[in-house]
Amino acid sequence: MDTEARLERYRDADLWPAERSLAAMLENQESAFAAVRRALPQLAAAVRAAAARLRANEQGRLVYVGAGASGRLAVQDGVELHPTFGWPHERLACLVAGGAVALTRSVEGAEDDAAAARAAASALRLGEGDVVIAVAASGATAYTRAAQAVARAAGALTVALASNPQAPLLAEAEIPVLLATGPEFLAGSTRMTAGTAQKIALNLLSTQLMIELGRVYDGLMVNVVPANAKLVRRSHRIVQAIAGGSLEEAAAAWERAGRDIRLAVLLRDGLDLAAAKDRLAAAGGDLRRARPRRR
Repeated sequence: MDTEARLERYRDADLWPAERSLAAMLENQESAFAAVRRALPQLAAAVRAAAARLRANEQGRLVYVGAGASGRLAVQDGVELHPTFGWPHERLACLVAGGAVALTRSVEGAEDDAAAARAAASALRLGEGDVVIAVAASGATAYTRAAQAVARAAGALTVALASNPQAPLLAEAEIPVLLATGPEFLAGSTRMTAGTAQKIALNLLSTQLMIELGRVYDGLMVNVVPANAKLVRRSHRIVQAIAGGSLEEAAAAWERAGRDIRLAVLLRDGLDLAAAKDRLAAAGGDLRRARPRRR
């Protein structure tokens, strides 16, 4: 297994000065970026397929699955989708070996509990409208494989991320994404380079997916949730950046629109609120489609 091998050039790294050791760690991390670059065609295929499923089914969910460090990275990616893109809480699920407690401390043996994974995945009542992203550096984790198997049998789209070419998780997924990072600086510690590759890949996948689903306009987060004063001010600036005028006008339109950036832009375009709502609804919430004359 590639991720478990030892690199001889780092064998005596525990004897090195800190500067040399840190430089070697950073050098090894560079393979994470290269691995994701090689995987871009597979990531693009995953995005296109996932967007098609989620666009066709308004109840379809995005489900992250993982164990240990991989599971925590997967959950981290998932929980950012609501505040950043307004992705509904009810359309997100996370299955982590060991449950919520495993997010803050290790739960020994949980990654081997295939029965728990099957029970948790079955409880979600997965279907064809759902998209499951399974993450495991080794690609052999029993919990992750079992949850993915339940998802695929239920007709959900399955996307797997793993760092070993022969990983069973990849072979068992509808869309496999190989992140071939190779051996670690610290043999077997896949929270390092493999984890970095997972983080990058998940960032790219989920962000492009939200773009495909119309939750980004001109590089701006038009579905951002204004949960604090900073994000309220950002919302005003986004409306101004898209629709022009003063910041005060943008803020006033945003308030009239019920604090919805997309509706506020349409109000600034000259529509009344009822017409703006109808236009946005007809466009499936996609501001780009709701403003067809704009590039």
